[in-house]
Amino acid sequence: MKLIIDTDPGIDDAMAIAYAAAAPEIDLIGLTTVFGNTHVHQSSRNARFLADKLGLNIPVAEGASAGRHAESHSPSEHVHGPEGFGDLTDIPQVGENHHLNAAEFLVEMARRHKDELVVCAVGPLTNIADAMQLDPGFAGNIRRLVIMGGAVYCPGNITAHAEANIYHDAKAADEVFSNPPETVLVGLDVTLKTLYETADFEALAQSSPDMGSFLRDISRFYLQFYRDIGGLEGCGLHDSTAVIACSHEPMFDTVETGLQVVLDGEEFGATQPHPSRPSVRVCKDVDGAGVVRLFTERVASLP
Repeated sequence: MKLIIDTDPGIDDAMAIAYAAAAPEIDLIGLTTVFGNTHVHQSSRNARFLADKLGLNIPVAEGASAGRHAESHSPSEHVHGPEGFGDLTDIPQVGENHHLNAAEFLVEMARRHKDELVVCAVGPLTNIADAMQLDPGFAGNIRRLVIMGGAVYCPGNITAHAEANIYHDAKAADEVFSNPPETVLVGLDVTLKTLYETADFEALAQSSPDMGSFLRDISRFYLQFYRDIGGLEGCGLHDSTAVIACSHEPMFDTVETGLQVVLDGEEFGATQPHPSRPSVRVCKDVDGAGVVRLFTERVASLP
């Protein structure tokens, strides 16, 4: 399966990219970056660093620096740390970005790999909306879009109603849902059922001394955030769950519904059913233990 991850690395993004690199069924052909957990330039720097660390010779194409409704973006430093990787700072500059921007790269790869390419978007949907606007045929060229975002049947995490990725560019998300490609939405409805605990990270570091230890170390900051806000002793495998959904659909229970995003008022950013819109598959339940086990098995195989 040919895969591009549209990402804002980000601690859980790093986990998802590591999983994709380790999974034998995935051919990861590129990363596109977007604002979100960090500024977009930091997202790109982190993505190139991760690709190098994982031994991946793949392009990184930089995308949007802010959403449709904002001129700038304030990163989630309280969740992911000052540079996106917890307490790790001065992340090395490795390589250069691709000469195409993210939307252009997505359009080009979708044409080159027509009906084969899966795009997994684990940040705000700005780059996806831009690609759809740049090429009206983009949605028909890709095999599937898998989105980590939304809280359709559960509370949000950035507000009572909204999940962060959708909230950060609600307008772009609503544009995508208004005329979507074949789409699977992997939201908080399922990702909060995939808790990865301190003991899991320690075991991962034992099995994978380089990458596993790196993920354990950067995740300490992330785990503390979850303890502070909810008394949880683990973090959701948010982005990794979406990547797993790209190739392990039987692990998920889904319902088909159209979606809209609230663009004003108290519920701004909420992802809600909209029966008159084209249907997407919304994940309502997941084999959480199976996701945790599969993530560990794959990433533990890395050096």
